[in-house]
Amino acid sequence: MLHKLRRRAQSEQGFTLIELLVVILIIGILAAIAIPSFLNQKGKANDASAKELARTAQTTMETIATDNNGSYSSVTGPAQLVAVEKSINTSTTNNQAYLSTATGSATGYTVVATAAVTADAYTIVNANGAITRTCSSPGTGSGDPGGCAAGTW
Repeated sequence: MLHKLRRRAQSEQGFTLIELLVVILIIGILAAIAIPSFLNQKGKANDASAKELARTAQTTMETIATDNNGSYSSVTGPAQLVAVEKSINTSTTNNQAYLSTATGSATGYTVVATAAVTADAYTIVNANGAITRTCSSPGTGSGDPGGCAAGTW
């Protein structure tokens, strides 16, 4: 039995250098395909966070209007929204989306949320009850338009 195992161990030679290089090359090609895909998904997630923040700001503006007889004019900046909704972020800490603009008038408002990583800005405008959603991508950040490819969302 021991003689059989010894003979088997001598006949196995392992992998050649060429075979190992081919495996490493295949792994490198797969990594080159996967890494950019993952980075694009991260930019899209940051843009989705900014969209969510804009919608939260929109809801907060409507709450403020309800408390002020339908007028949005008490809002002159993001600080008034933070006073009502504590989850609204107004600074660029930790590369999170932030509310960059919030203004109101008697009959409408504008809120702008910006994705810190991609610098895409998502705007919601209420003009006399007509709501429009637009976005702008300055071409900085990841270079991927993310959720702002068509200029609207």
